[in-house]
Order: sequence, then structure tokens, then C-alpha cells
Amino acid sequence: MTMQQLLWQGVQELNKAQVPDPELDARYLLLEVFHLSLASFLAMKGREMPPDEGTVERCREFMKLIEIRAGRTPLQHLTGTQEFMGFEFLVNQHVLIPRQDTETLVELVLEEQTDREKSILDMCTGSGCIALSLALMGGYRHVAALDVSAKALKVAEQNRDRLLGGYQGVFELIRSDMFCALEPDRTFDIIVSNPPYIPSRVIEDLEPEVRDHEPRIALDGSADGLTFYRILAEEGQNHLTKGGSIYMEIGYDQSEAVEGLFVSRGYRDVRTFKDLAGQDRVVRAVR
Repeated sequence: MTMQQLLWQGVQELNKAQVPDPELDARYLLLEVFHLSLASFLAMKGREMPPDEGTVERCREFMKLIEIRAGRTPLQHLTGTQEFMGFEFLVNQHVLIPRQDTETLVELVLEEQTDREKSILDMCTGSGCIALSLALMGGYRHVAALDVSAKALKVAEQNRDRLLGGYQGVFELIRSDMFCALEPDRTFDIIVSNPPYIPSRVIEDLEPEVRDHEPRIALDGSADGLTFYRILAEEGQNHLTKGGSIYMEIGYDQSEAVEGLFVSRGYRDVRTFKDLAGQDRVVRAVR
């Protein structure tokens, strides 16, 4: 059997299970199991694989992973990683898998906030992908990353230890239910957040990879999806310096509602920014 034939077996199984992008996922798993780069795979895909014990075992491992993926376990939970802003982040079932859409938020902060002496609070940090990317790419003097989940913070801690070796500032992980654990007078120059924003009733209609395998606590924004934006609008101004900015990821249809919450609380320069697909993705407001 050639590696291309083995790959095709995996693709067929994923197709039967109606897995999105079956060819891409099967190839990722094949490269992972055989420890190959894409270039190496392309160079050897048509050759007969040696029938030794190691190769046979890897073939079995590949088809086992295909079986699990066909059950709609996310690919990233099988590989254990997801790329975000050019960095490889560890992920598991305790954190939301970083999405490319969220890179819009990071890129906007880096573009607008060029003073590296500023301090940042990342609310609902999950894997730490936003906070760590800002620390690494922006070099801000102090970045605090906060989450209510101890298991999520453990993942963020592992990512910090893997990625943050050359960072010269202060990076802090805090367990807290939104702002509860912060001192009442503690302020930051910038607050960023990708909070839970999916209305509860919508979650059951999501793809099984998300609905059944990603943490509900990171998805569910309550009945209207706006609960955490209300907290950010009401309490965020107590933890922002005067003139400080808050940046939040939103759902594609939430711009008007989220902007309204911040305008009603007296924020200024409230504006929505679109992602690369042209969808409303980030709301920015200034205290």
C-alpha cells in the first residue's frame, strides 16, 4: 500500500461521516502520525510503504484517529494544537479552539495601541491565545489574562511556558468570574475579550464539533447572547484608565446591540470593525 492509498482510505471514511474538509483533515492526521512535512509526504506518497512493524502500527494509529474524527471530535483535539497569529497553541476540551476570525481583534489592538508601556487585561482568556499573542507581538509592559475556569487557565499556563520565553514584560494569569477577583480600583489601559456570545437556543444547532466537544461555558452567552457584554459595559469602565479602550469579539449580527450597550453607558468612539470575510467581528469603545 502507498501512503496516498492510505490517505484515500481515511478520506473515504470522513466523507461517509459528512466531516467538513475530509481531505484536509485526513492529511493533517496522516502527517501527524508519520511525523512528516507536507513536502516529504508529496515526495513519497506514491511509493510502497515498507511492511515493517512500525509502519503497520502507524497505519493502525492513523485509521483509529480517522475513526475518532468521523465521530466528530475536532481535529485540534486529536493533534492537540491550533495555530493562531503564527504561533502554535496547545488546546483541549477545556478551552475554545482559537479561530482565524479572532485574529481581527489582535491585529486591531496592535494597529491602534502602539504605546508598549500600556497594560492589558484579557477577559475570558481560555487558551491564552489573545493575551499571549499581544504580549509576544506587541511587547506591552503588563498583560493580565483572566478566566473563571481553572482547567482553561492550566492550558493558558502551558502555552505561556511554551511561548513566552523572550517576553520582557509581566504576564499574569488570574482566576476570576469576570471582574470579581480584581481589586475595585485596579485599572488597565486596554481590555480585550472574546466572551461567550452565542444565544443559548442556538447552541444545539451548531456543528457537533463545537456543540459536543468545546466547553459550553465558553460558548453560551445566555438567552440573547449579550450577558457578558452587559458586564463588560457596566463594570469595564471601573477597570479602564480614562481614555482606555475595550475591544470585544462579537457575533456577526450583534454589532448594533453591543454598540448600543456601550453608548448607553457613556463610552465614546464606539465602532464596529469587520473581519477578512466582511462580517462584523470586533466592537471597540473608549472610556
